[in-house]
Formats: sequence, structure tokens, C-alpha cells
Amino acid sequence: MAVTTRLTWLQEKRLQHHFGGKQFSLLYKASVHEFSSENLLEKCCNQGPTITVIYSENYVTGAYLLDSLQEEREVPVILFALQETEISEYKTGSHRLETLFYDMYRDAFGYRVDIKKPPAGFWMDLGNKRVAMSSKVSEELGLPQPCTTSFQECEVFRCKDLLDERKEEGVIVLKRTLLFAMSTYKPYKDMVHQIRILLLGPTGAGKSSFINSVKSVFRGHVTNQVLVGCDATGISKKYRTYPIKDVNDGQCLPFILCDSLGLSEKEGLCAEDIVSILKGHVPDRYQFNSMEPITSRHRNYIHSPSLQDRIHCVAFVFDATSVEQLSGEMVAKIKRIRREMIKYGVVHLALLTHVDSINLITVGDFPDIYSCVPVKLKLEKVHRKLGFALSDILVVSNYVSEWELNPVKDILILSALRQMLWAADDFLEDLPFE
Repeated sequence: MAVTTRLTWLQEKRLQHHFGGKQFSLLYKASVHEFSSENLLEKCCNQGPTITVIYSENYVTGAYLLDSLQEEREVPVILFALQETEISEYKTGSHRLETLFYDMYRDAFGYRVDIKKPPAGFWMDLGNKRVAMSSKVSEELGLPQPCTTSFQECEVFRCKDLLDERKEEGVIVLKRTLLFAMSTYKPYKDMVHQIRILLLGPTGAGKSSFINSVKSVFRGHVTNQVLVGCDATGISKKYRTYPIKDVNDGQCLPFILCDSLGLSEKEGLCAEDIVSILKGHVPDRYQFNSMEPITSRHRNYIHSPSLQDRIHCVAFVFDATSVEQLSGEMVAKIKRIRREMIKYGVVHLALLTHVDSINLITVGDFPDIYSCVPVKLKLEKVHRKLGFALSDILVVSNYVSEWELNPVKDILILSALRQMLWAADDFLEDLPFE
């Protein structure tokens, strides 16, 4: 029977996040392996950094050891207390094993000392299920007195980086697979030679940054060709179509990303212009006017658009950290636009940016991002607020301030792009036979 931790998912996630994005592997559980420091050391010595978690009646405390437990060697120790959702810590310096375990410690004359006077400011008496902290440590951790309390359970975990070497190799292989799939992709039955993907969303949601991120992945270095806005009005005032080139041969890939004016409650992109874009009437570099939509009288209006000129997939882009705060007016506007798309048979998805800014999410979570509870909860909220099917909500982390590419970011970007291309294929397949 597998030994499982007493930590809740949220407690474990908070501890992992607090100590730099670690993966925990349970090595020792006192109720299973006996309340014995000897047994603990037998299972936990020479295992690399470890975290010891002690469960008292009202709170969880413990010690994070930054190096392997080894006899005759000092180890840097960080004490912590986890109370509800808050973690406090106290760096107590480097200590030898015997100063951490009461039953191992003797004074200079070989005698045991008062348990209330731990030389490291903290120690455990596993045999008697007691933990002692100095008054200073208790105060720093925000714990009540007395300094000596009983506990019910003790667990020790090995701590490894969430992205270990083996996982990183898998990420790199997946990135290569996705890059190959994108470069060899062909639209459904070759009905068009390039898929057009329109990005829509509130100003500042990350539409232009997503285009830059896609370009960066295929160029092999971070690029900021598309200007990104940093104020409430955004930058994108024109309708722009961006082909993406493969760095290997310089050829354009079989898809085009289309950027547009942001959506807003009062101004921004108007519904009439969106319909014209979907139908293929709007030319590249058209200057939007939120008060006056494009008409057939415009000198560059495309009067007889081909299937290639039309939009084949739409991605609604939202900032994952603020999508719940969308106003009622904005939500109503998005739902009206979605109804127009359904009317014209255009497949559309939701794309959440800044997934790495969701609470408790780190880059190490990216390979299994859709399994992470905070992300699942976020998708549920978007589903309830805007009506997108859960399977139609994608997440990415754009390149905004980085100088170097990160493979784990790249696989999210490429995976989202692949879903958009598959959605475009559904649109093409569903077109009436002509």
C-alpha cells in the first residue's frame, strides 16, 4: 500500500512554491516508519535537500534543509510555520544533526539537556512526539507559547526542482515534435494555402505579445517585431496580418496571425468591422475608426474576397489574472460577437495569457499545466462567465520581458497554435460544398 502525505494539495503547493518551485517525494512518515530519529535518518540521509513537516493540533511547522542530512556535517536550516494559507520562515543558520534531534543531543559532559533550550532554536523529540522552539523562533514564526508542544505526525520529503533533467529532456523532445508538426502542417484538403487566425480581445490582453511569442519560437530567439502597448489605449490601431517564417529555410509557414484594435466597452473595434474582417473585406494595414466602420467605398476595400482572404479561426485573448473582472458591458459585447461568429460558422477559442501569474503556478508546472488545480479553477470561471467550452480554453505565457527562449513556455505557445489550426480545419471541413 502506497504511503501518502497528510498535506492537503493546497498546503503542499504553497510549500513547493515558497521554497522555489520544488517537487516533493515522501521519504519518511512517522506513523508508518515509527517515531524514531534513527529510522528517520536511515531513510533520509544523503537524499539531497529535504523538508521535514510536523503536524501539531492547530498548525503545521517544520524545517527545510538546503543540503543532505549527513552525520558530522553542518546543514543550512530554514524553519517555517504554515498557518492556513500563510507561511512564515526563520533562517536559523547551519547546524549538525544532533542539534536538531533531542534524543541525539548531549552536553559536553554527556548528559541530556532541558528540552526547552534547543541549541538550534528548534528540535524534535520523535520518541515522545514533542517539538521545541526557542521563544525567539516562536515569535519570529508567529506561533503561540508555550515553546514545547506535542505533535501527531512527522513527514520528511526529498526536494527536487520541478523541472529536473529528465523532464527537461522530455520538454525539448516535445518542442521539436510540435515545431515539426507546425512546419509540415497543411490546411484541410489544401482548400487554402495559409490559415488566417484572428486575435480579438480587450486592450492589453496580450494579442500582440502572443504574435511576438509565436514569431520568437519559430525564429529561435526572442523578437518584438509587433509593437506592444503599455497603456490603457494599447498600440494596435491598424488591422495587421503577420505571416510567420521558419528560421530553417526562410519560407512562410502555412498560417497567418491577424492583429486588430482592442475591444472596449465604449470604443475600440466595432461589431461591423469584425464582420468585415471575418468575411475578408478588410485589407492589411487598414486604419480603424471606432466611430466609422469600413465600407465598400474605402479605396482598399476587398470587394470579392476569396476563401484565402477570410478568417478561418478566431482566438479571443484574455489576461488570466483579470478575466474575472471583465465588466458586464464587456461580457455582453463578447457574447454578441460570439453569436455573430456562430452565425457565419467561424470556429473560435479562448486564449488566456499570463498563466504564470496565476497564484501558485510556476514555470515548472507548464508541462502539466492543464492538470494544475489553480488552472482548472480558472478555466471553470471563464467557462461560467463567457460560455466557452472548457476544451476550447487555452493557456499560454507570452514572452514579455525575457531575453532568452524557454522550452517550457514554447510548448504552451505551440500547443495553443496547434489547437487553433485544428479548429480552422474544422471550419474548412464544415463549409458547404460549392
